Amino acid sequence: MKRIPASTLLAALALAACGQSPSGGPERVSTAEASEAFCRPTPNGRQMTGCYLTVRATGDDRLVSVSSPIAGRVEIHESRMEGGMMMMAELTEGLPLPAGQPIELKPGGNHIMLLGVTEPLTTGQTVPLTLRFEVADPVEVVAEVRQPAAE
Repeated sequence: MKRIPASTLLAALALAACGQSPSGGPERVSTAEASEAFCRPTPNGRQMTGCYLTVRATGDDRLVSVSSPIAGRVEIHESRMEGGMMMMAELTEGLPLPAGQPIELKPGGNHIMLLGVTEPLTTGQTVPLTLRFEVADPVEVVAEVRQPAAE
């Protein structure tokens, strides 16, 4: 049985206490998952559409960006009522994800906007999305193109 010097064990414990792994990289304290992903078909003559999903992180985290090879740009948006009008704005700081809470991105609320879509999206196609987080590793999602279910 190989003996490990006490100084090596103490160094590993000190690194763990500082949020560092023994290899020197950041220790991941959150993982993330996404489900129920879909994107709306693109409206005729438009090169943008919304995508929706539910995301959950195991630790406090933040969805900081989304990318897709079928769009020139992807933004995380919020929708809110202002003066009786629905307003939409980019969440430039990302979307907070409290530990363990499912966060639903849905029509009329927070959502993902695909801008500069390269080809029209029609019902039945799929859209690859890569979600990037402040802490958790990126998550690859395949979203179905369809209309949202009627409320």
